[in-house]
Amino acid sequence: MELEIKRFDAPDETRAFDKGTFEVVEIGGMTVGRARYEPGWKWSEHVGALTGTATCEVEHLGLVVSGRAAVAMNDGREFVMEPGDLFAIPPGHDSWVVGDEPYVSLHFLGATDYAAAHD
Repeated sequence: MELEIKRFDAPDETRAFDKGTFEVVEIGGMTVGRARYEPGWKWSEHVGALTGTATCEVEHLGLVVSGRAAVAMNDGREFVMEPGDLFAIPPGHDSWVVGDEPYVSLHFLGATDYAAAHD
């Protein structure tokens, strides 16, 4: 492994969609993502149309930096994530911003496939 220092100010890729972005940085053999969603953002409305699936089928492991977001699992479980929360979310869920503050989270697992264009 080589010494690398990167910043989300200059991501390797930015995946933009209505009310949000997902920035991707490749570093140390890993793909790390930063999600930034505006109030009113909802996965099923703003990303689902891009993926062609009814719910998010990507597994996520990450950290909430700011704002709040709710997650609803396909089995009916719901919870709200807040700043400082570490999360592990399996495939089969919807998510949306809670409140009037933008939501930001870092993703250490799932960033490669999240909101990515597929042929």
